[in-house]
Amino acid sequence: MNRYFSKHKFSALFAILTHPLQGFYEIRHRSMGSVPLAILMILLFGMTYSFNRAAASFVVSDVNPQWVNMPRECGAVLLLFLLFAIGNWSVTCLMEGEGRFSDILTVTGYALLPLVLTWIPATFLSWIIAANEQTFYLIFIWFGVIWSVFLFFTGIMTVHAFSLAKTLATLFFTAISIFIIIFISVMLVNLLNQVYMFFRSVYTEVIFRF
Repeated sequence: MNRYFSKHKFSALFAILTHPLQGFYEIRHRSMGSVPLAILMILLFGMTYSFNRAAASFVVSDVNPQWVNMPRECGAVLLLFLLFAIGNWSVTCLMEGEGRFSDILTVTGYALLPLVLTWIPATFLSWIIAANEQTFYLIFIWFGVIWSVFLFFTGIMTVHAFSLAKTLATLFFTAISIFIIIFISVMLVNLLNQVYMFFRSVYTEVIFRF
């Protein structure tokens, strides 16, 4: 356990906030990253996202807290990031990217840290601001988003050793690959369901006849 959640692993996580190029380089080439820690960050983001939706004041949010299901939303967030990691890895393998699957997953998880650090204070801030002070809340929200997007792009570029243009092209094809994976998965589930229904109907017919 200490191997994945050691002091050095946490130091590398927080180092990317101020030195992203060096931090992501060390994750790729000096094994300073931790996949379990990255998955933990993804789950923390999922909980932060759900907490913000459920607990943010009515001044800044119109979401009914009863609609929020934290375990389901955390699972959806984790699945989405796993799909991205699989899609990006499959595309970058064809485009001669240097990043491994574990590197991609680590980068995407670590890049979520600013969102976790800013959205929780923003949620608490929403409880004490007036209707004409929403700007302060939005500053926290968008600061975290922009910071995370910057870390994400920097991380993908660094671990794959890509240029900015090639990184953008890679992300475009990654999005296409995600839709293909989802489409094939839905088709496979539908096919398996049809096969199950066929054998169930055959079994039922045999039972009634004999």
